[in-house]
Amino acid sequence: MTHDTPLTDAWSGRVDAVDGTMGRRWHQVVSPAAAADRPGVVLIGFASDAGVVRNSGRHGAAAGPAALRRALSNLAWHGDDDTRLYDAGDVTCRGDDLEPAQWNYAERLAALLRAGHFPIGLGGGHEIAFGAYLGLEQAFESDPRLERLGIVNFDAHLDLRTPEAAGRGNSGTPFLQIAQARAARGRSFRYLCVGASDARTRPALYERARDLGVEVISDLAACAPDAERQLRRFISESSAVYLTFCLDVLPAAVAPGVSAPAGLGVPLHHAVELLRSALDACGHGSPGGKLLLADLAELNPQHDPDGRTARTAARLAYELAAIRR
Repeated sequence: MTHDTPLTDAWSGRVDAVDGTMGRRWHQVVSPAAAADRPGVVLIGFASDAGVVRNSGRHGAAAGPAALRRALSNLAWHGDDDTRLYDAGDVTCRGDDLEPAQWNYAERLAALLRAGHFPIGLGGGHEIAFGAYLGLEQAFESDPRLERLGIVNFDAHLDLRTPEAAGRGNSGTPFLQIAQARAARGRSFRYLCVGASDARTRPALYERARDLGVEVISDLAACAPDAERQLRRFISESSAVYLTFCLDVLPAAVAPGVSAPAGLGVPLHHAVELLRSALDACGHGSPGGKLLLADLAELNPQHDPDGRTARTAARLAYELAAIRR
């Protein structure tokens, strides 16, 4: 189930030797997480199609982590000599073996968090979110920051569906599963969905969201000034933050390579502005910042023939990494 992609295969690209260290790209500085000498940004893939297939989505998301690494390889490196970028490989879900894969992902993620790293998950379907939460629980079980954890999800869907069978989630159920897991431990469920599509969200899901106290900013409302204020207020009231970005929140013309393309979507530049505002509100990159981990979900290379969705996802990962001089 666990697969570590050889770095020589996963990372390659252009080399501008004439510029020395000032000309480096991500593929020239990334190293295996197992060889880490200090905390840094660490990428970890969740190569899974099972949740999407169970949710009747378009097959192909399992190849997302590999495609995203290829798109990340040629990004300009802005870190200094003390900045570290690591790759922890992939957790691969074989066939329909989703639940063991999520637990495996959670265990590996928890180890990275305990070591002080900032993990960025590379999906794969949005079932990565439940594995990510299980990892947070393992790593921060007795940490008071987990009590008022805020979940910020950029997504065209609420992903609060009820599993078709008990104990068998999918790419549309992770946040209901998280709500249930938190309720079982007597913890509040704090969830903000940014970019939800009214046209794709049934009334039953909105009713469930209201019952759970979920905050929603629709795709159209995301472009209004009040959206940023609501986002920053939600983060200020959270003790810690888990941020997840589903690529289907973007217009299909920008991100066609997803499992369920948006009919409208939040314009890319505005989505990046909101993402940057969220990171700023978290104090990301500063000591004591609220953001514990982040991930990108639903990259489906099978439906991304020109690689534009992967390139967009790479730019979003660049923002999340916050590696700047």
